[in-house]
Amino acid sequence: MQFLDWLVIGLFFIALIGIIVWVMRQKQNNAADYFLGGKDATWIAIGASIFASNIGSEHLIGLAGSGASSGMAMAHWEIQGWMILILGWVFVPFYTRSMVYTMPEFLEKRFNPQSRTILATISLISYVLTKVAVTVYAGGLVFQQVFGIDELWGIDFFWIAAIGLVLITALYTIFGGMKSVLYTSVLQTPILLLGSLIILVLGLKELGGWDEMMRICSAVKVNEYGDTMVNLIRDNRDAQYPWLGALIGSAVIGFWYWCTDQFIVQRVLSGKDEKEARRGTIFGAYLKLLPVFLFLIPGMIAFALHQNLGDFLPMLPNGSPNSDAAFPTLVAKLLPAGVKGLIVCGILAALMSSLASLFNSSAALFTIDFYQRLKPKTDPKKLVRIGQAATVVIVVLGILWIPVMRSVGDVLYLYLQDVQSVLAPGIAAAFLIGILWKRASALGGMWALLSGLIIGLTRLCAKIYYSNAEIGGSDPSLFQYIFYDCNWLFFCGWMLVFCLAVGVVVSLCTKAPSPEKIKGLVFGTSTAEQRAATRASWGTWDVVHTVIILAITAAFYWYFW
Repeated sequence: MQFLDWLVIGLFFIALIGIIVWVMRQKQNNAADYFLGGKDATWIAIGASIFASNIGSEHLIGLAGSGASSGMAMAHWEIQGWMILILGWVFVPFYTRSMVYTMPEFLEKRFNPQSRTILATISLISYVLTKVAVTVYAGGLVFQQVFGIDELWGIDFFWIAAIGLVLITALYTIFGGMKSVLYTSVLQTPILLLGSLIILVLGLKELGGWDEMMRICSAVKVNEYGDTMVNLIRDNRDAQYPWLGALIGSAVIGFWYWCTDQFIVQRVLSGKDEKEARRGTIFGAYLKLLPVFLFLIPGMIAFALHQNLGDFLPMLPNGSPNSDAAFPTLVAKLLPAGVKGLIVCGILAALMSSLASLFNSSAALFTIDFYQRLKPKTDPKKLVRIGQAATVVIVVLGILWIPVMRSVGDVLYLYLQDVQSVLAPGIAAAFLIGILWKRASALGGMWALLSGLIIGLTRLCAKIYYSNAEIGGSDPSLFQYIFYDCNWLFFCGWMLVFCLAVGVVVSLCTKAPSPEKIKGLVFGTSTAEQRAATRASWGTWDVVHTVIILAITAAFYWYFW
């Protein structure tokens, strides 16, 4: 890092501070102001925030590392602009009409208070113990590698980077709320895009072009069935990414993440109206087409450079290249002065925007779904203070969890995909039957959610047990086959089917909801005025851009088939 790099980073922070000061001068008198930015966000802020919130440590380390180790396999999860379109076209009208602040609150309106409590508890615990912890842990590792500093003032630089990242992000999230998350994203998103694009271009230039990358990676087999690193669709017997399982599993996880998770949907709820919210999802869908090229392919470039040079990537103790170091290694070795500072700003932007969204969403869940329900007459200004205090607690819990993450980092990071694959089906099932089926009862939705939680915990416990137990040569039991040996993607798909079946059976055996309760919350229950408002919220260009995004997605699958 040279003087010019530090100058660029300094200018980035000056611009960030300017935005935060401007946001903090806005009045935040109630929960709508603090958690939803006053519900006046435009499509640019919504789309940028959706994208910036999504891009976190799993992209800087996980996605680039996946590109370096297994090629295009993880692209199913990253080329999901079409799923954000489902949020905008299908779910935004129902969420807007319900006037809710959180997704658990929507489930209470559609089903019952118990469903709200279950979803809020699952979400809050998973945010603190997985998303916040992993983002902070990975952020510390990234900056330790990018800056090349092991110790500073006698302290492990990992801790300085990790805790510094948390404190800076926490300060502007606590005082600025959702507005600070939205409007800092407008600054952070273009810096992140520009920085990652520079990495892509310089990486290809160093390697010798796109064709050279494809040549090297297409020569590397990833299984015994002839598939290579450049194949997105792999043989259905592939142990990790069978094509049918990948299509189904990525769709289930994507639906839960993009259409029902508070972390993403809260950005849409902040829109001033249905039109701005939908156009925000269309803009976000365009941006979501980019991570494959900005993070996964640079990982493949790093792998190809390592194949050519032999020592490009750092080596692990077992003698294999450290694929998770792909992105920071490209930054450290390829970038000139000034540009490296810009990339560091982009990395900062990615981690800070993701963390800020997590802090704000977690605080919203605690304040709205727990505190306000216990004390419904709380003064609106006090709710803002409670939200700020909740953010502080979540920050502290995230910091306290870092040592655990660091001690079992690699193992726990591998389990995160498993956590998402078993977390998604039950929640997805509850929302699907809730919005698509008028007959879905309160108990039906609740048991779809609960069955997913029970099965998911059983799967995770079975994986921990069988991973550490010495399994003899006897044939595996049915329990072991289902909850341990079954491919994680196929398990995710079958789990969704089971949870839907539970929801349908319980609904048919219990009392149907009254028409008044579900008015405007389910297909076929909207009033004429609601349908007219939705129809007036979109025009020809919204449809044209939607078709373009779908066409680009189809072309991507065709090229990497």
